Amino acid sequence: MKVVVVGAGYAGTFAANRVAKKVKGAEVTVVNARPEFVERIRLHQQVAGTATVATPLTGMLRPGIAVRIGSVEKIGDGAVVLDDGESLAFDHLFLAVGSTVRALPGTVPVGTWEGARQGRAELAALPGGSTVTVVGGGATGVETATEVAEARPDLRVRIVAPAVADCLSGGARRRALAALDRLRVETVDDGVTEAADGVVRLRSGRELDSDLTLWGIVAGVPDLAARSGLEVDADGRAVVDACLRSVTDPRIFAVGDCAGVAGARFGCQTAAPQAQAAVDALARLAEGREPEPYDLRYVARCVSLGRKDAVAQFTHPDDSLKDSHLKGFTAVAFKRMVFTGTRYITRKAVSA
Repeated sequence: MKVVVVGAGYAGTFAANRVAKKVKGAEVTVVNARPEFVERIRLHQQVAGTATVATPLTGMLRPGIAVRIGSVEKIGDGAVVLDDGESLAFDHLFLAVGSTVRALPGTVPVGTWEGARQGRAELAALPGGSTVTVVGGGATGVETATEVAEARPDLRVRIVAPAVADCLSGGARRRALAALDRLRVETVDDGVTEAADGVVRLRSGRELDSDLTLWGIVAGVPDLAARSGLEVDADGRAVVDACLRSVTDPRIFAVGDCAGVAGARFGCQTAAPQAQAAVDALARLAEGREPEPYDLRYVARCVSLGRKDAVAQFTHPDDSLKDSHLKGFTAVAFKRMVFTGTRYITRKAVSA
């Protein structure tokens, strides 16, 4: 059985390793744009210069898994066409291309490897007293603002969003806001319409000087599924059945951010359980058994608040927030506590 995995983020790496482990005789090929596995949930540390978050894929994948560096132009009938014109045949394919960042011109996106490297270089070059603006009040924005403020206390850091830390509620949100205040991060409740020539323009009409503007919003997915003729939802995610198979081509499983699963949010907490469920479905099919449906269940939302603090708010399985939360643990503990059902992700956990 030939299995192609498109994308080597959390979902793709997890899926490739689990196929190699669970599907007897499978020949697994991973296609990825770069030769590294990037810990996307830690890209804010890459920007701040507090960590390097890329690991060679050769150290992440099980022996025997082939790697092709490049991009997939199109998924066809039993084959993928690569950007160099070559085709790879498959019996089954895992679409794991993740999500995208649509940053405003004049800003540096935190949520991409290229953007994080650029942001790291530009941040390191800033003299003391410069101003850094982080756009986005979700987990990525809060983590970036706190990480930068702690790493560079000589800079003025602000975070701009209509509502900051609104991915949390109650005491957990208050803790996140208190951490921003403790690190002297200015909070501006407004939207951004433009960033150019060192000026950030807000919906209210205000203009803010900014020496470096970081875009901390992740939104949208690559259009590979759509341009390959797969049915997609309004957000461009591949429409799947209960077992995460494309409704257009059941040989294709979609996992992670690019899978159109109702109620799913972007993040590795979604990616790893979906990859596990999809591979287990394939393993059952290979054995002549009926696959079991994927059960979407969340446990918590975790937000790092610099190297010395973090907060985790527990959720109901449908991702609605509970009142309880954890506080006061270090960022090292936070890194080990990204829940995925009954498991957590570290660099080794993607070996499935």
